[in-house]
Amino acid sequence: MERKELCRVHYHFGEFGNYSLVVRTDHSSQNVSCNIVINQEPVNSYLPIFFAFLIYTGIFTMLALGQFCINIEPIRNWLYKKMNPRETDRLINSELGSPRQTDSISGDLPPGVWRTGPTVPRLRSLDTFRGLALAIMVFVNYGGGKYWFFKHQSWNGLTVADLVFPWFVFIMGTSTALSLSSMLRRGCSKGQLLLKILWRSCLLFLLGIVIVNPNYCLGPLSWENLRIPGVLQRLGCTYLVVAGLELLFAKPLPDSTSVEAPLPSVRDLLPYWPQWLFMMALEVVWLCLTFLLNVPGCPRGYLGAGGIGDHGKYPNCTGGAAGYIDRLLLGEKHIYQHPSSSVLYMTTVPFDPEGILGTINSVIMAFLGLQAGKILLFYKDQHQQIMLRFCVWSIIMGAVSAALTKCSTEEGAIPVNKNLWSISYVTTLSSFAFALLLLVYGLVDVKRVWSGAPFFFLGMNSILVYVGHEIFENYFPFKWKMRDTQSHSEHLAQNLTATSLWVIISYVLYRKRIFWKI
Repeated sequence: MERKELCRVHYHFGEFGNYSLVVRTDHSSQNVSCNIVINQEPVNSYLPIFFAFLIYTGIFTMLALGQFCINIEPIRNWLYKKMNPRETDRLINSELGSPRQTDSISGDLPPGVWRTGPTVPRLRSLDTFRGLALAIMVFVNYGGGKYWFFKHQSWNGLTVADLVFPWFVFIMGTSTALSLSSMLRRGCSKGQLLLKILWRSCLLFLLGIVIVNPNYCLGPLSWENLRIPGVLQRLGCTYLVVAGLELLFAKPLPDSTSVEAPLPSVRDLLPYWPQWLFMMALEVVWLCLTFLLNVPGCPRGYLGAGGIGDHGKYPNCTGGAAGYIDRLLLGEKHIYQHPSSSVLYMTTVPFDPEGILGTINSVIMAFLGLQAGKILLFYKDQHQQIMLRFCVWSIIMGAVSAALTKCSTEEGAIPVNKNLWSISYVTTLSSFAFALLLLVYGLVDVKRVWSGAPFFFLGMNSILVYVGHEIFENYFPFKWKMRDTQSHSEHLAQNLTATSLWVIISYVLYRKRIFWKI
């Protein structure tokens, strides 16, 4: 039986609206008209976001005004008279929400630089960047107010939720370059550092296994259904490769930036050409496995979601080579059972967005972050040079993404895809990361017009906050029973409250000088 399209209607449906499709046929001309009739007006689902924005803007405005008033000499003197001087000092030094500099830096360092040890400078912008990514990650994991743009994309394309994990990987690479250089400068041997890298990688992996898998209502962990991949597991594997590679070629850099070097414009690149060759070889492996591996029952180089996608031709081919490798090496029961593609594409096979093949491009992402760290090391205190290079790298990565995707969701050779961690996804997100780091670095460490609060506190205790928000996700006060589970207002209030609580917890831990480092 031949099917005939009667009409085609493009319409933006609002939430909770009631609609009817009216189809009319003009018998004289045989023309068919289709019209949407609104039976019940939809609600404005974006009003809760607007009100939340106003509330948070009001809070930060009051904090900023309080800081401004405290810095006025007459008000400062009045506080000394009316309040306990010791308590006044505490209030003034706390900067109403920004970190106290006397806690973490000595007098010979500028306000934008913090110490983590006797001689190790710490850039506030890096912790601010990490904390910003973590804040969005926590909010998204708690539900994101049930808005579609705070949920992971079903397959190709990007939402806000798809931005944060790659940024976290990126800034991990940046911090790795700085920390390894610092420890080498302090006299640590490469053997000691290698043991530290191995220990940290294993600990991240084991933490991920313990956090991702338990369901205490169903009993203890069971190997039969243990999910092996995960966020922390991928961080551990990525850190092991990138930090190990950096350690292999790393040399302690002199404190002085005035040391002459051949070809100074590329002194952050030239000494590390073997690392770039290794990364290119890794990417060739990803490309060959993705596009040349013979996957049973699937076309070679398939990048689709399977299920009912592609007119249902390849229902069991979700993720192509990436899904096949995970199912082959890890087993179907040891990978993620409910991928984001299952809702829209009705996929039936498990697929893990943190799988084996995607970890290769996660390493590439961290390595690009490592390059940002080398820029900070080699051009220390040369703010214009640093910001220029961040800008150039952002443009280069953006150009590569444009070539791979043709600036579209579906039409390019390699679409942007978070589930697959495609190379275009990495170049796109690294372009955004360099641009964001440029902005944060300029505001926090160069112009010093922003202390980095409140994201700075989250960045200083990122692992603790991530582990904590996963463990206590379903407990009060981070979650409570809602009166209306279909309400964006209630979901947004709950998710923002939970995220804000972790900001407050990280601030309290910062004031108590409690930091969980692994």
